Amino acid sequence: MLKNGPLALAFNALVVAFVLAPLVVVCLVAFTPASTLSIPTHEFSLRWFRALFAHSDFMQSFRNSLLLATLSATLAVCLALPAASAITRYKFPGRDVLNGLLLSPLMIPHLVLGVALMRFFALIGSAGSFTWLVASHVVIVTPYVLRLLVGSLTGFDRSVEHAALSLSASRATVFLRVTLPLIIPGVFGGWLLAFINSFDELTMSVFITAPATITLPVRMYMYATESIDPMMAAVSATVIALTAVAMLLLDRVYGLDRVLVGQR
Repeated sequence: MLKNGPLALAFNALVVAFVLAPLVVVCLVAFTPASTLSIPTHEFSLRWFRALFAHSDFMQSFRNSLLLATLSATLAVCLALPAASAITRYKFPGRDVLNGLLLSPLMIPHLVLGVALMRFFALIGSAGSFTWLVASHVVIVTPYVLRLLVGSLTGFDRSVEHAALSLSASRATVFLRVTLPLIIPGVFGGWLLAFINSFDELTMSVFITAPATITLPVRMYMYATESIDPMMAAVSATVIALTAVAMLLLDRVYGLDRVLVGQR
């Protein structure tokens, strides 16, 4: 009775309001015409969004983050897809070890990863390399893709694959024309979730970026340490909007409830 009663509904509404209130305030401040962090009361202005798009450093950092997230998510899918297929379909020595190794970045704080990778890149003389930055992001986003693909492949009816093989189709043809279309929601959902996590990553990136490879979250952090003005709210509102659109796509393609279950 309590689970569906008015008290439970009121409690859930308060929790949602508590979580969303800071985001709403940031989005409102982004439209202020003033030069200070204030909620507009008389008029709304796009002044700080125009300043944002005219700021070359922020635009370059946005392009860096977009390229970084796209490459990281794509490579993570390429790594996680064969790994998920092997883990769910075959029993072989070291299967649990492989699964645990691929999921281990979820258990290691990004601060620790950032410090360790910064030291490693310095030792091999590759500090500030965009290639190694992509590799670092692949490490931290691959577990998200793997969990969704394992969920998609678990319980997969392989009789359709056997039917295609019995009709003389090659294994490559079976994968491309039978298996992949059936699991494409999990593939795209995993890619999108990896993209979101890579695009928003700050803790690790702040240790391994260079002036030419600074990502948007790192640029925001650096800007906030120097000055606080409504342009930070405009950047935050833009990132919130992009993330919301990505999560909406993820929900429509794969389902957020299935994502949450897959991450447990």
